Amino acid sequence: MTDLTGRELVLERLIHAAPAALYRCWTEPDLIKRWFAPKPFVVTEAQTDLRPGGATRIVMRGPDGAEFPSAGVYLELVENARIVFTDAYVRAWEPSAKPFFTGIITFEPDGAATRYTARVRHWSAEDCAAHEAMGFHDGWGRCADQLGELAARL
Repeated sequence: MTDLTGRELVLERLIHAAPAALYRCWTEPDLIKRWFAPKPFVVTEAQTDLRPGGATRIVMRGPDGAEFPSAGVYLELVENARIVFTDAYVRAWEPSAKPFFTGIITFEPDGAATRYTARVRHWSAEDCAAHEAMGFHDGWGRCADQLGELAARL
């Protein structure tokens, strides 16, 4: 097994919504726009091509109008259970200029709730430290809270 020490960030939440609702929030562009950016940021664009190798593109806009595009591809999609994506490719297996991470999102039933886990595996310890310094736990945590609120209403 590969040693991920210093290269992985993990966020976990118990969310009171069904795995299917969480999966929908991660895969349906209209729903992505409602939770994916920590407020006061907003998502202005969300595209998904739900198949291994299919492209995903999300653009966040900050309160000052600056835009932050994020492009990648799906590596694995297991309906209502798991989503794996990476920014190592931008579309159709076209390598990105600077890969940063691979995301592994899981939805595990836990009683009447779902154990939501976001694992973010970085290419280097330096990238991981930079992501943590950017506010990974706060930003992804606020987004997870927004995700939980939305999924509970579906």
